[in-house]
Amino acid sequence: MDEVGTIILYVFVAYMVVVLFISFVAWRRNKNLKDYLLAGRGLGSFVTALSAEASDMSQWLLLALPGLAYAAGLGAMWMAIGLAVGTYLNWLVVARRLREQTEHYGDALTLPDYFAGRFEDRSHILRAITALFILVFFVFYASSGFVAGAKLFTSLFDVSYFWALAAGAAVVMSYTFIGGFLAVAWNDVLQGTMMFLALVVVAALGLWYVGGFDGLAQSLNALNTDLLDPFYDVLHNQPFGWIAIVSLLAWGLGYFGQPHILARFMAIDSPRGIPAARRFAVAWVVIVLAAAVIVGLIGWGVIDHRLTGDAREKVFIFAALQLLPTILAGIALAGILAAIMSTVSAQLLVAASAFSEDIYRAFFRRRAGQRELLWIARLALLAIGVLGFIVGLNPSTLILGLVAYAWAGFGAAFGPVIVLSLYWRRMNWWGALAGVIVGGGTTILWHYHAELGWHYMTPWGDIFTLYAMVPGVVFSTISIVVFSLITPPPAKKRATARRSGARRR
Repeated sequence: MDEVGTIILYVFVAYMVVVLFISFVAWRRNKNLKDYLLAGRGLGSFVTALSAEASDMSQWLLLALPGLAYAAGLGAMWMAIGLAVGTYLNWLVVARRLREQTEHYGDALTLPDYFAGRFEDRSHILRAITALFILVFFVFYASSGFVAGAKLFTSLFDVSYFWALAAGAAVVMSYTFIGGFLAVAWNDVLQGTMMFLALVVVAALGLWYVGGFDGLAQSLNALNTDLLDPFYDVLHNQPFGWIAIVSLLAWGLGYFGQPHILARFMAIDSPRGIPAARRFAVAWVVIVLAAAVIVGLIGWGVIDHRLTGDAREKVFIFAALQLLPTILAGIALAGILAAIMSTVSAQLLVAASAFSEDIYRAFFRRRAGQRELLWIARLALLAIGVLGFIVGLNPSTLILGLVAYAWAGFGAAFGPVIVLSLYWRRMNWWGALAGVIVGGGTTILWHYHAELGWHYMTPWGDIFTLYAMVPGVVFSTISIVVFSLITPPPAKKRATARRSGARRR
């Protein structure tokens, strides 16, 4: 390993020591399952906001989105716009009501637990199917984080992809296993700050390096005038049709159904803190999304070699090494590690909680004590992490592809169910069950349309190239409305709403 790699390695080790120390402090505060899964519903507005956005944006913000901007040009802005709007609407439409309703319906700790209370799921079928979708999609989501960590390590150090993948998975699983939700939330504050500074600093220095926005425009026009055309897809060498633009904007629809983000709303200490958290969160998101797109574009002027294939997702890494002194580059690159750890840890924790609360206790050990459930959650976390590691063993895997699949799965399976459950009293158990199955099932089938031989050409291209989120959300919403209207309405008095937190205490 050369001198640069050694210095960066020292920075990474120092960062991991800090993360593990925070996790140890949080571990001492975990007295029961509620503490481990939701930090006892005691997060302040600032921590909630930064934790939600750090766990949301993940490694794809520093790797995949700049890579998309590098490959496709300014057309990547459609995805950034969709995500910024989706973030705002999620905080505005869902956050406060979900915080209130999850506490009202039996102090629910998970989304399946909330659905069980809201829709009187005495059969536990809705709870089980919801939990299974969470487990399946989070395996792919967690895998995207492990893949990102492996690509980071192989780019910087003389290490094989396999061992890089294993090392990243081990670090993330360790600190989540130890500290639970509180450790994840506290570390998210550190990690969100690092992500913000890393992107803004590299974007600003990159702009200075190429001569500002005018210099960037001149250099890109000299290479390919289409790079600055938001309506042209340079990656596929064709204009953006409505299918492509809608697909990119549709990423914003996914926010309403992401369990690891919604868990932050559930954990805030008071619904009154939501407006302040919303303002900070939206400002953070808008700035980092803009910076990520700029980093991808300045890559053409900063990096002296062409990036192709999965290497384009390393544009931030190469730009940071080119623009910053070694120790500062190490800190900036630790921002990628921070992004990976903040999101994967949140996802593993939600998946583990779904298994312990909604499968193990619901079907196998209804009288399981808090200590038993706490350890079941930890063991489930390890198992899900191992599966994510196995999925990520292919070194050519694109991070954006894994994230896109899982993001669409959660958005379609849970988004319409969450929103309508909070605003439509006529919605019932049948509607919720249909919405989850149809939304999640549509995403899976749509994702594998090529293997199924499904094609339908339109003047704008094959309809099955439309992002799975769109048909998933549409069909899920229709299913909820139809099944809720053709089946008996929910009872006016919900016994499950009186199910108190005493069961957990």
